[in-house]
Amino acid sequence: MDVLLGIDMGTGSSKGVLVTPDGVVVASHQLPHEMSLPRPGWAEVDAEKVWWADVCRISKTLLDSRPPGSRVAGICVSGVGPCLVLCDENVSPVRPAILYGIDTRASVEIRELTDLFGADNILARGGKALSSQAVGPKIEWVRKNEPDVFARAARWYGSNSYIAAKLTGEYVLDHPTASACDPLYSIRDFRWNTDWAERILAGLPLPRLVWPAEVVGTVHASAASETGIPEGTPVVAGTLDALADTVSIGVRRPGDLMLMYGSTMFLVQVLEEFHTSPALWTTAGVQEDTHTLSGGTATAGTLTNWLQSITGEASFEELTAEAAAVPPGSDGLLVLPYLAGERTPIFDPDARGVVAGLTLRHGRGHLFRASYEGIAFGTRQILEMFDDADAPVERVVAVGGGLRSPIWAQALSDITGRTQLLPDQTIGASYGDGLLAAIGVGLVPPNTDWARIATEIEPNPEYRERYDQLYETWLRIYPSTREQMHRLARFNA
Repeated sequence: MDVLLGIDMGTGSSKGVLVTPDGVVVASHQLPHEMSLPRPGWAEVDAEKVWWADVCRISKTLLDSRPPGSRVAGICVSGVGPCLVLCDENVSPVRPAILYGIDTRASVEIRELTDLFGADNILARGGKALSSQAVGPKIEWVRKNEPDVFARAARWYGSNSYIAAKLTGEYVLDHPTASACDPLYSIRDFRWNTDWAERILAGLPLPRLVWPAEVVGTVHASAASETGIPEGTPVVAGTLDALADTVSIGVRRPGDLMLMYGSTMFLVQVLEEFHTSPALWTTAGVQEDTHTLSGGTATAGTLTNWLQSITGEASFEELTAEAAAVPPGSDGLLVLPYLAGERTPIFDPDARGVVAGLTLRHGRGHLFRASYEGIAFGTRQILEMFDDADAPVERVVAVGGGLRSPIWAQALSDITGRTQLLPDQTIGASYGDGLLAAIGVGLVPPNTDWARIATEIEPNPEYRERYDQLYETWLRIYPSTREQMHRLARFNA
């Protein structure tokens, strides 16, 4: 019996599954972890003590649960991103990993590189404008602000390619992750922008480009000792967690769109034809020579977790019950969920959270529900950008830990007017990693889909007019307060 190991390293936890080639979950395991916020605008992770340690512990736990006589046919790891992991020649990090768009330290470098290469050129060659999501400005920031650290770096990785290197010693980067490392990657022809890369990397080598389901090497002896994975086990490249999520829920065809309810809200649509939008991100897809259009908020689950932490000892279940007792629209309370700036479509690292309409009648449940609705309003704004991009969405499939909140999922359908399909297996990216591993080692065909739709969330027409009116007001809050937000952001620099 063959089994596949899939592991995903998220913002708030790492999850792993052991699956059979037909998608049956043999075992699963999850480990919580935290990111570090050492300064305003910074978001980091100790790659070795968190990501590598999680992979080692999860692998050992899952492999202890495998059926007697089974063979580990392959492993695939995905992770948050795009991130920057700078390492020495021994694949030891020389500084904490700099996280994706929630780390906004490189705003000066974004402006400088945009001026240097030209905004139109960057959009044409890279598929998106430079923002806090881009890796190139983060590399530039380290080179300028931490020259001694940069001098010790021999190679640079994303979260999943760092793990691939720890397992195999190979220096690779998957195309979807590379395509988020703006402005280093040429989106139209799936290769590096070598001239721009040479300027930014200043001597750091470019990794070999691979597709997510490619076998990149095998587990070497020292990694086998640390993880419990048998030496010689094939390692499949993997990709960003959001792209692995699309694989897990069957978002594989043009017109399919994934809604990922996680620490942030992330949307990915498979494109039939190449398209770029200054308000969204165009990236390489999971399948070879394909493209996706994506967008994402800077907070989602992180916002509700923060609310839970500051509102006393109430459990998630208690807060959910209180929020459920509040009518849709939260009695006129609106939340702008920009507590970590915002990514698409405003690309403003200095945006700040706003609570509008607060009265003495509002309680904790109102604030909890209004936060879910604020995230849903932001998601509606992104979906409208997809519509404006002339990339029609035909099918919306939802996944992620946030779906355990019925308020959040229903509010999103009510506010956006979209029906959401929920698969029977909602483990997420690690399950997609298992499928990528099975494809990579040749146990299943490349077009295999393990997803089966179990339920649907339909929008409630009773609340559409109310939400439309509130959405119109919600849209006006950011431009009306942007100048004040930016002034306040300087006090927290």
